[in-house]
Amino acid sequence: MRKIVTKPFDRDRVPPRQNLLMTPLFWAYERIMAAGSGLRITRVRMKGLKPPFLVLGTHHAFMDFIVTPIALFPWRANYVSELEGFEAYGEWLYRQLGCLGTRKFINDFALIRNIRRVIQRGDILVQYPEARYANVGTYSELSPAVGKLAKLLDVPLVTINMRGNYLQSPIWNLRKRTEVRLDATITQIFTREELRAASVEEVNGRIAEFLRYDEYQWQWDTKMAVTVPWRAEGLEKPLYQCPVCGKEFAMRTEGSTISCSACGCSWEMGIYGRLERRAGRERAYLAQDVFFDHIPNWYEWERRQVMTLIDGGSYALDVPVHIESLPNAVNFIDCGDGTLRHTQEGFTLTFTDYGQEQEGSLFVASDTLFSIHTEYDYRGKGQCVTLSTLDNTYFIFPRGEGFNATKIQFATEYLYKLKTQGWRGRSRQN
Repeated sequence: MRKIVTKPFDRDRVPPRQNLLMTPLFWAYERIMAAGSGLRITRVRMKGLKPPFLVLGTHHAFMDFIVTPIALFPWRANYVSELEGFEAYGEWLYRQLGCLGTRKFINDFALIRNIRRVIQRGDILVQYPEARYANVGTYSELSPAVGKLAKLLDVPLVTINMRGNYLQSPIWNLRKRTEVRLDATITQIFTREELRAASVEEVNGRIAEFLRYDEYQWQWDTKMAVTVPWRAEGLEKPLYQCPVCGKEFAMRTEGSTISCSACGCSWEMGIYGRLERRAGRERAYLAQDVFFDHIPNWYEWERRQVMTLIDGGSYALDVPVHIESLPNAVNFIDCGDGTLRHTQEGFTLTFTDYGQEQEGSLFVASDTLFSIHTEYDYRGKGQCVTLSTLDNTYFIFPRGEGFNATKIQFATEYLYKLKTQGWRGRSRQN
């Protein structure tokens, strides 16, 4: 039996430069992976730019890690990466790639120090600040800390906005759609002098402007056809609530169809990404002003339903779960079953942690969690969310009904704004 390693990941270890001898192999691999995708890269204000600089990228799918190095060629870079990648592919390889290990949605000051070290030695630092693959091909709001980091580093700021990566392999069904063409725009949005003159608010505003995207609108506008017959399978994971009867967790998909098992309404996903209602046309939508044919609109309508529940004091989650912890880049540790509770105050995970004889609780307050990491089928084990401390990440899988990762994400994000920005009542304004 393999020995279980419990020693935490060394967050303070200085990340090496990408291995110079192995870099040609990395570049060859990236070209092979992108072959046949028709990748087109547009460069804006990049002429004459030299390291060091900070790159912020959109985060659609695994292909992001292929397109970004191609866009930066011939420069090497260091990449901020979550520890699960280290565990999956090996810490040695990730170090050769120049990766900095961290955990999602925590305040990791060791990471900030290492990012500064990368910049101070004259290198490029790449970060995907959404910190999660796009659920329905749209931009996730960024933490205000991103602009503060850019100001702190005091180097040119570059964005790379990629298109097609999500459509090729959406997180709810990772099977590759080979028909999808890829496109990316890499832009220097601030020179060093421009960055110094801008406020944090202005920096964050421009980052949001240049990283904003809607994959389904781009697909529709460019008439990017996806004809695979199974193109809707898995879409019930982000689109978990019926917009006709309002039933949650009753959506089902088969082939190119998504339907509600409660009321029988169904929609066909067209080859250009729009939904066309099939069965149940005589029944009205719960929100008459929402164009549900556009998948992101349906998704944002669900978000407002969660906001309404919270505003009314009726949101609560209390479910049995299974927990696996990831303390390092070596192994997961099975922590058995427990309970996950989510209220307006925050998350309470009750379980017996490894090395402990008695059950205990991990509490994460709502005002400390800007968002939460979600998965729809993590390594074939189904949906999960994660909660992290500085030295551990807990992967939490449901053992009962009433658990949907997207709904939990919506609640987490709104509760953070309630606690930190006074957002109460916004559900009635949308």
